[in-house]
Amino acid sequence: MSEDIGPRGEITRRAPELPGATDRFLRLLVGDVEDYAIFLLDPTGRVASWNAGARRIKGYERGEIIGRHYSCFYPSEAVARGWPDYQLRMAAQHGRFSDEGWRVRKDGSRFWASVVITALRPSDAMGAGFLKITRDLTERRQAEEAIKQSEERLRLLIDGVREYAIFLLSPEGLVVSWNSGAQRINGYETTEIVGRHVASLYPSDAVFSGKPDWLLRTATTEGSVEDEGWLLRKDGTRFWADVVITALPGSDGKNLGFVKITRDLTDRRKVEDLLQADRQKNEFLALLTHELRNPLAPIRNALHVLAQPGVEASMAAQVRDIAWRQVDHMARLLDDLLDVTQIAQGRIELRRGVVDAGKILTRSVEDAASLLTERRHRLTLDLPREALWVDADPARLVQVFTNLLINAAKYTDPGGRITVAARQEARHVVVRIRDTGIGIDPLMASSIFDLFVQGERRLDQSAGGAGIGLTLVRRLVELHEGTVDVMSAGLGKGSEFVVNLPGADPPPPDRLVEHEGQFAAPPSLRVLVVDDNADAANSLAMALRMTGQRVRVAYDGETALSYAAEDPPEAVLLDLGMPSMPGMPRSRTTASGGSSAAKDNAVSPS
Repeated sequence: MSEDIGPRGEITRRAPELPGATDRFLRLLVGDVEDYAIFLLDPTGRVASWNAGARRIKGYERGEIIGRHYSCFYPSEAVARGWPDYQLRMAAQHGRFSDEGWRVRKDGSRFWASVVITALRPSDAMGAGFLKITRDLTERRQAEEAIKQSEERLRLLIDGVREYAIFLLSPEGLVVSWNSGAQRINGYETTEIVGRHVASLYPSDAVFSGKPDWLLRTATTEGSVEDEGWLLRKDGTRFWADVVITALPGSDGKNLGFVKITRDLTDRRKVEDLLQADRQKNEFLALLTHELRNPLAPIRNALHVLAQPGVEASMAAQVRDIAWRQVDHMARLLDDLLDVTQIAQGRIELRRGVVDAGKILTRSVEDAASLLTERRHRLTLDLPREALWVDADPARLVQVFTNLLINAAKYTDPGGRITVAARQEARHVVVRIRDTGIGIDPLMASSIFDLFVQGERRLDQSAGGAGIGLTLVRRLVELHEGTVDVMSAGLGKGSEFVVNLPGADPPPPDRLVEHEGQFAAPPSLRVLVVDDNADAANSLAMALRMTGQRVRVAYDGETALSYAAEDPPEAVLLDLGMPSMPGMPRSRTTASGGSSAAKDNAVSPS
């Protein structure tokens, strides 16, 4: 619509004229389209056509809008800054202009619109001007705003939680978000931790054992995983935490990442440790009594059979084997308990040398072979061809791995599978012992190495033991500057123990340390046995005499000193806890010049 001057000088509007064919074409093509407002503008921006969609979306009838400038569809602030004219200039310059923003209906209400303006050249069929297509996106905008507001409320809610560390991880385990609780508990500012791997929140022993990656893998396959254990703050201090990691699957099934929720339970653990220590002592006394009484019945029965006249040699040999097995069981139990006590008191000294961990593992498998065979387990020993050198006490390492194998055998149903694998990883030797056993509750896995703690007992499987073996394993490994960890997806899903030891350079041939066999006493020594327990002293004396030793027995300290003065012994097996005169020597050399040994620490010859 153009302007004319009337006879009285007034200004009138004239509607832009379209070629008849063009008008009919538009009416036929888009006239009835109601989902889109599709109309033409003349070169100055005045409305030249109007379809049903424009009438529905904008509210104007055709006669009300034709000839008016299209800026009437824009809010006043947009018109004030010249936005409608700018759009036409950009469309004329580039051929096309698109935009999203607020528009105004006839009734003054606003709606969110997607707009595309296309410039028309004089040579086009429709003539010069612009084609404008508008789509009402108000509902989509409202939905997006609702989602955005919901996400913002959730973000503010999570960020305001200070009792829990709540943050997101990428599928690779990189930190993506960080709330105030995470900042308070872990000590990192958001800018310091975002983009770093979640493993940076774990102690080095857990990282070496692969625990962070294992948790992510388990969460991916199981949906979520819960764990209790030590985590690491920015300042290097450890804290005890309960952790839940949940995988976030996408609509296509691919993992989008993880949400990790951490709770600091350090204070609660301290209280629980005090209560549990008292409870475990009482339970241990009852358990130890049971474990020590169990072997006594078969030993007593064996002695009764041997005491009968005319016992056949085959039967005597069988009952002797029974008695030996039970005595070995009692000795192992008491030796483990004594070792734990001595380690706690700092009284164990390692006899270290550079050894091949592969040979140590082979020896440990041999030591545990009888139990593995008895329970019909299938064992796989996976060792590399090259030696795995570590600086260690070979006897103590055998003790570590044998205890782990016995533990796996006891807590795996008969006919199970146990895998022992060792590898050189950087400057460390890593040994993994996996089983298909009853598994470990993730909440208990962190305390499985504590003294007197046992895995779940079941009516169909009484594993036995006093809860000492794994404590001894951990403390011996720590004496070797190593770490031991356990991982399990839960009850019924097996377990994996990981021992990480510092590696060593290959030794010169003359310094290679081999595992020692059983002690064999030199022949014809003058030995003095001192013990106020007559049965213990006499039985030990008999065993020594059978190996060719010359033995004298004293049942108190005064007699022992008298015998030592009369005939100085070459070796003394001495009880430390005699009532009238304790056996604790003031030095390693007796008054007579002979060597002395505490009987409680001695190993009797076989």
